[in-house]
Amino acid sequence: PLPVGTIIKNEDTGELIADLAENNQRIIVAGGGRGGRGNARFVSSTNRAPRQADPGSEGEELNLKLELKLLADVGIIGFPNAGKSTLISRVSAAKPKIADYPFTTLVPNLGVVSYGDDITFVIADIPGIIEGAHKGAGLGLKFLKHIERTKILIHLIDISPSENRDPLEDYNKMNNELTNFSNDLGSKPQIVVLNKLDVISSEEKLTNIKNSFMDIGIEVLEISAVTGEGIENLLGEIVKKLERPDI
Repeated sequence: PLPVGTIIKNEDTGELIADLAENNQRIIVAGGGRGGRGNARFVSSTNRAPRQADPGSEGEELNLKLELKLLADVGIIGFPNAGKSTLISRVSAAKPKIADYPFTTLVPNLGVVSYGDDITFVIADIPGIIEGAHKGAGLGLKFLKHIERTKILIHLIDISPSENRDPLEDYNKMNNELTNFSNDLGSKPQIVVLNKLDVISSEEKLTNIKNSFMDIGIEVLEISAVTGEGIENLLGEIVKKLERPDI
């Protein structure tokens, strides 16, 4: 028995043998050998208690590599302290550890989000992505693979003045890490979200940040995961994208 989301590969060739993406899915990865003939098969009228038997043939042997990839509709990505854990705790019942230092989250957190009367989706907070993650920096290689199953990404960007970060530069660095890990990941649909509106005191600075993204054709949403400002708008945008047939 294996958890849903397990990928089975041939360790020696790298060939994908199975992707266990559904509950109760079954697969034979190595066939058993033909059974031998026991002494009962050699009973005859003249030999009632034969001491003869045939050995069976050996079964297949494989070196297997098992990888677990989370099953989530939406993945939250962003540099450490961008507010990913706060966001998932705001929109779902997940209760990740939240603190004001990098790498607070050491494992992916999953939460179920309810929207409207009958819409639910699974959201994952993906930790450990920093510059150089595709080469193993931080916790990147350990968790980048989990984003591959998601349908869309929420790209959370920290705009708080205290962090003294360049939001557009962070956006480009993060996408560079995704693309370097895999082209499929780099081309996955994103909702770009500016977080920590609650600590932005200058409307002019916020406008300048938004304009810098508009200049490269990127529309952004603005939220405060702490206060809840803009969260409903974000959830509506997520549902709209998830309902698109091409995603």
